[in-house]
Amino acid sequence: MDLIVIGGGAAGLMAAGTAAQKGFKVTLFERNEKLARKVAITGKGRCNVTNNCPLLNDLIANVPVNGRFLYGAFSRFNTDDTIDFFETMGVPLKIERGNRVFPVSDRALDVVDALNKFITVNGVKRKTARVTELIIEDGAVKGCRTEDGAEHFADNVLIATGGKSYPVTGSTGDGYKLAQQAGHTITPLKPSLVPLECHEGWCTDAQGLSLRNVEIQVEDTKTFKTVYKDMGEMLFTHFGVSGPMILSASSHMRNMERGRYVIHIDFKPALTHEQLDKRLQRDLLECSNKNLFNTLSLMLPRKMIPIVVKLSGLNGNIKSNQVTKDMRETLVYLLKDIRLTVTDFRPIEEAIVTSGGVSVSEIDPKTMKSKLCEGLYFAGEVIDVDAYTGGFNLQIAFSTGRLAGNSV
Repeated sequence: MDLIVIGGGAAGLMAAGTAAQKGFKVTLFERNEKLARKVAITGKGRCNVTNNCPLLNDLIANVPVNGRFLYGAFSRFNTDDTIDFFETMGVPLKIERGNRVFPVSDRALDVVDALNKFITVNGVKRKTARVTELIIEDGAVKGCRTEDGAEHFADNVLIATGGKSYPVTGSTGDGYKLAQQAGHTITPLKPSLVPLECHEGWCTDAQGLSLRNVEIQVEDTKTFKTVYKDMGEMLFTHFGVSGPMILSASSHMRNMERGRYVIHIDFKPALTHEQLDKRLQRDLLECSNKNLFNTLSLMLPRKMIPIVVKLSGLNGNIKSNQVTKDMRETLVYLLKDIRLTVTDFRPIEEAIVTSGGVSVSEIDPKTMKSKLCEGLYFAGEVIDVDAYTGGFNLQIAFSTGRLAGNSV
């Protein structure tokens, strides 16, 4: 056997198919019956395949952790190549907001099917087994052992087991142990693209509420700088907040400390303070004989009304025609800037991406080959690289998998 690929995710499938396409005898080991389980659930089941980022430097700029390491991989297989690959495999793609690229069908399973087809037509053998150990002799990898004790020999081994996030998909950190066995350093593992825990107890009262078209700004209270700003969708949970904007914001929060980051939420970003005040005046006039709770239902989701009233310090049972100018101003400023204090990330098992992994200083960026163990390669999330949301992490998987497969 020429190559063993450990891990049947995006990176592993790309690497296996690429090496087999060159004529190598490739066997893919994946512990799950189904391949690319994480790909199948990304983008809410739609799969954000890549980001149509036109310039290489812009692509690297969206990888805050060791982005320059990927210069060679991105140069050899960029976003245009990824788009061409899937469209050639029969998956038409479309570009949405933020240059995010999705299948026209909005079905992640079409992407999974294309990757399956890629390894199948190129003759990759498939084994459903968990690899527990590498076989290493005289500083060179010779194969691997599986959980049942069986030995499998090959001239090259590629580790593409993913990170530690989403363990239900099979990403349980096995690749880190295998890399350590070969002498590699594993940089500390942290969650990235992950929900956030917040200090404010009222998040529990708003649990399950999804907000659309709100704006958030994340302030670093140590540097007094805005580290992230966006408009879109977020979700309240029993522990704090989640949703697309929050996941994106989390990857900008480095060196997490309790209370360091504050989220400012603007419930009405399309309106200035003055415009919102006029809107509130109209609502109060229209509902002059109703209490404040009822009037606010014209402007806010039901779950947020008692929360906003409590935060404002006002009496929600007063009649709308009794609301003074000062009361209105209190409400307007609150709706334009409700604040949440971040206490921590959620556990790494709930993260979309793992930050940390096999040290890039021990991998050749031109080949994805180990500098410490002959015949050993790496691809994808197991490496210490992670990007912002928007298709960049899958592009890392495809680019590093393609480069490793071509380098064997």
